Amino acid sequence: MLIRRKMLLVVGGIVVLAIAVWALTRPAKTRLVPSSAVPVRVMTVVEQDLPRYVTGIGSVLSLHSVVIRPQIDGILTRLLVKEGQLVKAGELLATLDDRSIRASLDQAKAQRGESQAQLQVALVNLKRYKLLSADDGVSRQTYDQQQALVNQLKAAVLGNQAAIDAAQVQLSYTQIHSPVTGRVGIRSVDEGNFLRMSDAQGLFSVTQIDPIAVEFSLPQQMLPTLQNLIAAQQSASVDAYMGADTDGPTANLLGEGHLSLIDNQISATTGTIRAKAEFTNAAQKLWPGQLVTVKIQTAIDKDALVVPPTIVQRGLDSHFVYRVNGDKVDIVPVQVSYQNSDVNVIRGVQVGDVLVSDGQSRLTAGARVNILKEAPQAVQAEPAS
Repeated sequence: MLIRRKMLLVVGGIVVLAIAVWALTRPAKTRLVPSSAVPVRVMTVVEQDLPRYVTGIGSVLSLHSVVIRPQIDGILTRLLVKEGQLVKAGELLATLDDRSIRASLDQAKAQRGESQAQLQVALVNLKRYKLLSADDGVSRQTYDQQQALVNQLKAAVLGNQAAIDAAQVQLSYTQIHSPVTGRVGIRSVDEGNFLRMSDAQGLFSVTQIDPIAVEFSLPQQMLPTLQNLIAAQQSASVDAYMGADTDGPTANLLGEGHLSLIDNQISATTGTIRAKAEFTNAAQKLWPGQLVTVKIQTAIDKDALVVPPTIVQRGLDSHFVYRVNGDKVDIVPVQVSYQNSDVNVIRGVQVGDVLVSDGQSRLTAGARVNILKEAPQAVQAEPAS
């Protein structure tokens, strides 16, 4: 009985061991897992005119800035303008003491009158001597001497007139007029001070504000482009911004102007070319000495196929995009003719093609895609910079 029980236990162990070995070594069943679609976002290619821009840092310059200085020595008697006042060209700004100059002018006029009276008498005598010399009433020598006296008195009258003109010029210097239309700067001299021509500081400055200019530098490679813009019939537009942002919602446009000139040489030390743009500045947002960012329109790409940079992928040898074809994607090689941080201009696709804009990392040729719920977006690219 005991032997039979032992045999049953041995047989049962062998059966359990055989089942375990079979379970571990049997071939696994192959399960077919359906491939899942890759979620992507897409954009539709559109055709649009794309302006190209170049940006640079510039400084605002007045087209005409004058330091007002005296042209004669004298006491400042009146200041007729205030600091910060807008003045017009020719407007009286200040006056100097003119009493000594007026006295010199009156003296010169008196001397001219005396010389004119003497000349009148000499001319009468010359006329008489001429008649007498015809009948030998006076000698030829006497007549020649009288002629010399007339010439001498004529020269004296001219000298007196020159002295009068010089005194009038000196008198005009006692009234200081504005040579330009602009804004008066901070005054450095008060009424009652004695002014000298040698004073370097001057009374104040008058600076033209409207119109105004911006001078900026660009890389020397831009020289042909700038030359074409200068030679064009229509002046190239130039915008001036506060700060580096020229496209975003925080962009602060200060003025719109046009390219006016480029410098006649390239800087050998920096490899840049200087240029200047002119702006109307009625609102006075541009101020002399201010640093601004200038944005120049250099060209317009007509009917360009514009896409955001995220759409274009870089392959081993070329660029490509994923184009949606039904519920799958195709790989389409493209050529990038222009690119910057905001847009790419490409060739190789057609208007209306739906391209993948997000989710490319999991895509391969022929992969199924699941376009996210929002409708395909049309490409709305920012202007090229």
